[in-house]
Amino acid sequence: MQQGKKNFCACWAELSTKMRPSKTCFVAVFVVVLAVSGVDATVVTTCKAAANNNTLVNYRFCVSELSKRNGSDAADTWGLAKLAAVAGAGNARKAITKINDRLTKPVVEAKAGFEQCQKLYGDVASAFLRARDYINDRNYAAGKEQVMLGIYLAQKCDDLLGNTIANPSPLRKYSYYTGNIATVCMAITNIIN
Repeated sequence: MQQGKKNFCACWAELSTKMRPSKTCFVAVFVVVLAVSGVDATVVTTCKAAANNNTLVNYRFCVSELSKRNGSDAADTWGLAKLAAVAGAGNARKAITKINDRLTKPVVEAKAGFEQCQKLYGDVASAFLRARDYINDRNYAAGKEQVMLGIYLAQKCDDLLGNTIANPSPLRKYSYYTGNIATVCMAITNIIN
């Protein structure tokens, strides 16, 4: 970090005195900005590569979600794909908590629908955890199948509640997250070397 600080100071001086700073200077400033902001360069570069490889990847979402995961600062691309799968499972558990809260109310509109969604999101969590295990075993095709299953199950819950209550589903934010993190997971899996 001390060396980075020296490089940053030297580059800052270069930037303030020259019209065309060197490429090395820009790289040093970029690295220091990343370090100061707390976002790991591997997360940034992996999300950038994933977004370049798949236009459905939301780059900001990718960086935001992966950088807050424990271990993301030391993870390589393979590790980040697994962390994305774990994030999908965590989101499903949050959906189950929301459903459980709803089911404890004295009068529950569409109780049967929420009970089915409780099971569906349990299956979503299991699918993402299986995806993590498959990615860990470097069986990427099977991992991506499990992630796709997670998207399908979350969407099934939305459809179910949308037909019994009103559109959009009150659990829509969880299925939206499921779709985004699944897309990130698959895109990162596709760029593992």
